Amino acid sequence: RVKMSGEEILVWAVELGENFCLYFADDDGLECDAFCKEKILHRVLRNVNSQLLVVRPDLNVAAFEDVTDQEIKSGNGMHFNIHYYKTTTPSAGMPVAFSIQIEDKTYYMCCEKEYGKMIVRFREGEVPKEIPGESNAIFFKKTFTSCSSRAFKFECSLEQGMFLAFEEEGCLRKLILKKLQREDEVDETMKI
Repeated sequence: RVKMSGEEILVWAVELGENFCLYFADDDGLECDAFCKEKILHRVLRNVNSQLLVVRPDLNVAAFEDVTDQEIKSGNGMHFNIHYYKTTTPSAGMPVAFSIQIEDKTYYMCCEKEYGKMIVRFREGEVPKEIPGESNAIFFKKTFTSCSSRAFKFECSLEQGMFLAFEEEGCLRKLILKKLQREDEVDETMKI
């Protein structure tokens, strides 16, 4: 029995369900302590230079590019589904996953460790409806700065302090994971 804001709420652990989800009961029934899909938004992702993120799975690359209005309308590799998940730890940020439809295939964004370095990959497949624990497909959406309410940064859920960012490589601005040196650091390459 917990007293919050003058209102008593009865909460107790009921059972450990499949995939080792811990379920809590209240008057409304069972609630799973996991990431459960809540809603999906359809968006393009822009960087600080107003370039759009374009995914080219055939070349195994995702990069921010200058795109014309006509190319945006055709939208191949540019229109993302942002899957929002419910969470029991809102202080970490809003858990989201990204997927994209290219031709007749769906790809999801994930973090992977390769040769000791965290990288961003797009894997063929659907984003799961429920994620019982940690996932390489979950990113925590955070406001970029307190005065930039329309810009965000996305932290990899598997590696605290690693954020989606871009890095110039030749003529490309590739999507990468980048480590923040200090928590209060403002890095424009992470602004999406």
